[in-house]
Amino acid sequence: MKKVPTLDIRRYDTDREAFVAELGAAYREFGFCCISGHGIPADAIDGAYDAFKRFFALPDEVKRKYHVPGGGGARGYTPFKVETAKDSKFADLKEFWHIGREIPRDSTFAEVMPPNVWPTEVPDFKEKGYGVYEALDQLGARVLRALALHIDLPEHFFDDKIDSGNSILRPIHYPPIEQADVPNVRAGAHEDINFITLLVGASAAGLEVLTREGEWLPITTEGDAIVVNIGDMLQRLTNHVYPSTTHRVTNPQDANARKPRYSVPFFLHPNPDVVLDVLPSCVTPDNPKRYPEPITAHEYLQERLREIKLI
Repeated sequence: MKKVPTLDIRRYDTDREAFVAELGAAYREFGFCCISGHGIPADAIDGAYDAFKRFFALPDEVKRKYHVPGGGGARGYTPFKVETAKDSKFADLKEFWHIGREIPRDSTFAEVMPPNVWPTEVPDFKEKGYGVYEALDQLGARVLRALALHIDLPEHFFDDKIDSGNSILRPIHYPPIEQADVPNVRAGAHEDINFITLLVGASAAGLEVLTREGEWLPITTEGDAIVVNIGDMLQRLTNHVYPSTTHRVTNPQDANARKPRYSVPFFLHPNPDVVLDVLPSCVTPDNPKRYPEPITAHEYLQERLREIKLI
């Protein structure tokens, strides 16, 4: 049985060549890898989950105060059954919150990266939530350095392309499924939009990735491992050398269906003005250039948000 590997990122400093080769191989095969040894304290992750759970437990009318009309869900609260996977008839069985990067309001990106919204009912939401945001942002930059080396780019190639990235931390609540035979799933089959996604501490089984052979492979993590997968922007930039793999969150078929599920992905995005143009090093006779037209990260994001009915 195939399995998405778990690799210890501390080997990047002690056994770099082998680690980069193994990481690159995992991403070429699955578009997914589990990363351990990252050093993010368990209590920081648990504390953030606790704050997020307290927010989702608030009454619906309180949560809806933090819905930003016309904001495309970029900040604050998005209610249950709004987001719909591309080409799906049914909305996902989830509600979520978006935390974005804190940037100076005179930044050139201020127009497309709005200020964060914070729920006053959960006083430690900002501190705990933004702490995990920054930790995952730094871990993502480390993963991208290894990914750069694997395709013969300079180690720090991505650093200045993500330092003001329009990245999002998305706490998600999948409520208990109360009835049998619902046509919706918790999260329909989809690919992510961004460079890479880091998924920290999914509280229950359900995440599945579609293999090259067309089979759904469950991903479960052990210990401190964080699931990290490739998004469509990096797939485009690398001419599909790093594939953005279809994945989904299934509905449990047992007593777990009656339990809520919580999940906190971090979507690491490039800076809005980064131009997604295929890297010459990723074009070969066997893999000709798939995207003749470049597009900025911001334009691409807008295109995709329309497809999933968030704008």
